[in-house]
Amino acid sequence: MPLNASIPTALLLFLAIPALADPVADIVILGEVHDNPDAHLGQAAVLSDLEPTAVVFEMLTAEEARVSDANRDAIVDAWEASGWSDFEIYAPIFDGLGDARIVGAAAPREAVRRVYSDGAAALFGPDAGHFGLDTDLPEDQLEARRQLQFDAHCAAMPLEMMDGMVAVQRYRDAVFARAALEALETYGPPVAVIAGNGHARTDWGIPAMIARAAPDVSTYALGFVEADSGVPFDEIRIVPPAARDDPCNTLKTN
Repeated sequence: MPLNASIPTALLLFLAIPALADPVADIVILGEVHDNPDAHLGQAAVLSDLEPTAVVFEMLTAEEARVSDANRDAIVDAWEASGWSDFEIYAPIFDGLGDARIVGAAAPREAVRRVYSDGAAALFGPDAGHFGLDTDLPEDQLEARRQLQFDAHCAAMPLEMMDGMVAVQRYRDAVFARAALEALETYGPPVAVIAGNGHARTDWGIPAMIARAAPDVSTYALGFVEADSGVPFDEIRIVPPAARDDPCNTLKTN
């Protein structure tokens, strides 16, 4: 029984969108705006066309994914355990998985917290150098990433505090990239990755990490975005903006 019985009608609206270029890359990264239902419908349609061997999720830990992969009826409970909200808007993705294996790439919260004290390379392990975690970012990239984090956090914290958040982003990108490469080795191509657009960007996100660690592996990054902001992807598909409150309202003071 589908996780959301109302999805097929809505999904048909997206099945007419252009298919991915042929031949398909080894790893296809499908970016998203997390709270945008149309982005997830678009991802589901691409997965239906792609028929991946495995789908790597930013949102699920390895254990949550293992439980979900073993018993598809357990997906909703695993999702709730992950702490992510709005399962209903992600349901089309799971309804469209077919026989694809479910792989989790979310780093445990305690590991993410340790990035601030121990550093991304030390926490990642001996393969950190393969993903560039053992080297400093170029100053221009570091400055750009600081500013992005500053803006994303509503300018509510000092700019100098953003270096730790940049390190966390790099660590998470490397964890996602490693999980995708392991899925590719285990299940064969194509592998899909479901992650936020910030992780899917080609200049320093998952595709760049994969290119550094495994240059013979091909990637294709498709961003489902609400507007073309100039963030680099191999392809963008613009979806209607989601209705949402200003996320900075809770941080504003009178």
